[in-house]
Amino acid sequence: MDFKGFDHPDRQADGGGTRSVKVMIAGGFGTGKTTLVRSVSDIKPLTTEETLTQASVDVDDLIGVADKQQTTVSLDFGKIGINEELVLYLFGTPGQERFWFLWNGLFKGALGAVVLVDTRRLASSFRAIEEMERQDVPFVIALNVFPDSKDHPVEEIRDALDIPEHTPVVTCDARDRTSSRDVLIALIRHLKERSAVDLEPR
Repeated sequence: MDFKGFDHPDRQADGGGTRSVKVMIAGGFGTGKTTLVRSVSDIKPLTTEETLTQASVDVDDLIGVADKQQTTVSLDFGKIGINEELVLYLFGTPGQERFWFLWNGLFKGALGAVVLVDTRRLASSFRAIEEMERQDVPFVIALNVFPDSKDHPVEEIRDALDIPEHTPVVTCDARDRTSSRDVLIALIRHLKERSAVDLEPR
């Protein structure tokens, strides 16, 4: 599989015959979705982050992310060219429960998804995984490594999240372009392995 173009952020995709694929970047509150989109996007990403205020303390679960100062209130958007024929459009979902009503619209036309997981707070990503299964969207699990994350075996995490064997589970650092790129590569490989999936625009 040719991934030429991933490491050339200035390269413009050729409009003639280029296939565009919509990919969701989902996960719980504070798992690193905006960070991943920012790190890997070829263009300056569109973000809808707003400052967390005292008014949200009783609404948003800040356990484990007490230092978080901003949050996505609508979506994040970025783009990355895989090669001359394939471009991924990345849509990051909001993580807080009060914005989950936006997910149905965001998932329309998505070919696949990345579910970011903070291993310190596994329960924060249960809702995103359930949504993938409900909407029948193929996905990979990306374990975002934080400085104080414990080193859990992948199979242990798979069991805790009740993820089937055919769903890839990878580790990543959402701050790093190469690491985030590798997550997207894992997703594309997963999609190609599904015989019913055709990488055509919707």
